[in-house]
Amino acid sequence: MKYLIKNAKVVNEGTVKISDVLINKERIEKIASHITDDSAKIIDAEGHYLLPGIIDDQVHFREPGLTHKGNIASESRAAVAGGITTFMEQPNTNPQTTTIEKLEGKFDIAKNTSYANYSFFFGGTNDNLEELKRLDNKSCAGVKLFLGSSTGNMLVDNEKVIESIFSNTDMVIAAHCEDEGTIRRNMEIYKEKYGDDIPIKYHPIIRSEEACFLSSSKAINLAKKTGARLHVFHVSTEKETHLFTNDIPLAEKKITAEVCLHHLWFTDADYDTKQTFIKWNPAVKTQKDKDGLWKALLDDRIDIIATDHAPHTIEEKKQVYTKAPSGGPLVQHALVAWMEYVNNGTLPIEKLAQKMCHNPAILFDIKERGYIREGYYADLVLVNPYAPWEVVTDNIEYACKWSPFEGTTFASKVTHTFVNGHLAYENGMISEERNAKRLTFNR
Repeated sequence: MKYLIKNAKVVNEGTVKISDVLINKERIEKIASHITDDSAKIIDAEGHYLLPGIIDDQVHFREPGLTHKGNIASESRAAVAGGITTFMEQPNTNPQTTTIEKLEGKFDIAKNTSYANYSFFFGGTNDNLEELKRLDNKSCAGVKLFLGSSTGNMLVDNEKVIESIFSNTDMVIAAHCEDEGTIRRNMEIYKEKYGDDIPIKYHPIIRSEEACFLSSSKAINLAKKTGARLHVFHVSTEKETHLFTNDIPLAEKKITAEVCLHHLWFTDADYDTKQTFIKWNPAVKTQKDKDGLWKALLDDRIDIIATDHAPHTIEEKKQVYTKAPSGGPLVQHALVAWMEYVNNGTLPIEKLAQKMCHNPAILFDIKERGYIREGYYADLVLVNPYAPWEVVTDNIEYACKWSPFEGTTFASKVTHTFVNGHLAYENGMISEERNAKRLTFNR
């Protein structure tokens, strides 16, 4: 079907301009101030923002092996309801994505079940360097290294192996940076005092600023030494932001950084009410850290906004501190949460499009996505900036059926999401037809 989006405030490449956009099959056919086409279905978007489909470079959709928490179908449905048209999924599933065979197995699942465009990270370990060397750099999003332990226990702590990985791939190396030794020492102190039932307020002290900075700075120094292309996931401290620069264009950067919604929304003051439901690795930290992250995001030391969507069941999250897993579901609510900052003047909407759409496409060399351009795939999202709604259990799409935003009223609402020209989501309804594709790369 052809679709003609009329009178939208098109947000693209640093501008906001009222335009019409014609979608023909899978592509954007035309962008102009006035378009007529009698064969197209008209969508009147007056007052709505039209953004490129959001590209989320860090999600955990739990398939295979952890599907009681969620799966590629359920979580990609939630993603398109939130305006995310493309995701890159992490390797800490069961089995872990640490062989080319396991990687292609995930692509086979997504081909048959995903509602959003997809790619996956290949997981580096202490003993799969030879397999990594065989990896085609166009086959997947990049290489993921857990330099601190988290869900799935894929810790890579052999420094010689880490250096060999940095030296033997030209793909993006995305790293979870927390120093394991520091975390273990801190954990011993609090476990001796409280046992397993450590008060959640100590989470950012156990997984501390020191642990994050030590690991991030070590990884950055190694990237400089080896010439590796390093992307530091979910930066969580003000101190780390000074490790990154904004003095060259993103396409020329060898070392880049990302921030996630929860580190810019919550602070350690929220642990009293949210408890383990805002337990993430790295931890949500102080107001000073939140302020520093905002500053770095706005001045372009931080390049990308992501979610780190990581669902667990309510029962799992309600366990005592040492047993409650880290992570939470975010893809359905990320864009509307960011729109709160657009509406209050903190975040220009052009900057939002840069960080969530353009920059992921640049950083990962994604082909023909991330922009509203004639000839590009029609991955698009319409947002009504003034349509208040409350997050309640009944409108949560995640398989786990909870959200850290439950009870929050958002001012903005995603009204339409297109995935490769297919209207995947419209006013609360998700299409059961799918037109998702495997990402291709300009590498």
